[in-house]
Amino acid sequence: MFSRATLLVLSMAAGAVGAAPHLDGRSLYEAPFAAAAPVTDGIADDPAWGKAQWRDINYRWLGPEYADTDFSGRFKVVWTEDRLHIVVEIVDDILFDSHRDPLVQYWDDDCLEIFLDEDYSGGNHQHNHNAFAYHMSLDNRAIDIGTNGEAQDYSHHVESRWRQHGEMIVWELAIDIYDSNYVDGSPDNVPVKLQLGKVMGLMIAYCDNDGSELRENFVGSESVPSGPKDRGWIDAGLFGALELVESD
Repeated sequence: MFSRATLLVLSMAAGAVGAAPHLDGRSLYEAPFAAAAPVTDGIADDPAWGKAQWRDINYRWLGPEYADTDFSGRFKVVWTEDRLHIVVEIVDDILFDSHRDPLVQYWDDDCLEIFLDEDYSGGNHQHNHNAFAYHMSLDNRAIDIGTNGEAQDYSHHVESRWRQHGEMIVWELAIDIYDSNYVDGSPDNVPVKLQLGKVMGLMIAYCDNDGSELRENFVGSESVPSGPKDRGWIDAGLFGALELVESD
């Protein structure tokens, strides 16, 4: 459970004068500390994962109703001082990637999307680095919009590997965390060191395409009760709150 101090901070943020930085009903996630970082190999047999809780990717943002055999997903999160580690289990009956250029229509291919807000500040992040929305392609590229308004390759932020296990895909990621001071193209960007008690913004989603020109479904881990449901790439106020906690 979240600490009393953390819940107080989140409550104060939601009740601040003016528009609340986050929508009501955001999920509260916990990431246990990993004494040994999981190996990013798509196998997910590391002891650290046993400390974390599964959370579902189950809110249909775009597209028609679908069967569990078409898509289902869940994820876990742990942390080390240097990186946030995420494992996702996905059932997707057809893997589809028709745009070989990773910067072209990447959201319309099958892709895993990791939304991260380093300080859980919420707000707009469309053309800035107040938050990141990493679109993870099937060839393990991490794409987001840069401050120039164009798609950029941030694969150097994310170590990513997935493997197929029967009907399931296991996707592991190790992510360097950057704050809003990140400058595109600069050699001086330094990842944030993570520490116990830190609260970050987190949301996980999946773009599912079974062979069409455009994605057919977009499914996420957070409810979007009002407004466009696919606006997470712009609005970090949709993200849930992730607290970095001790290992049990």
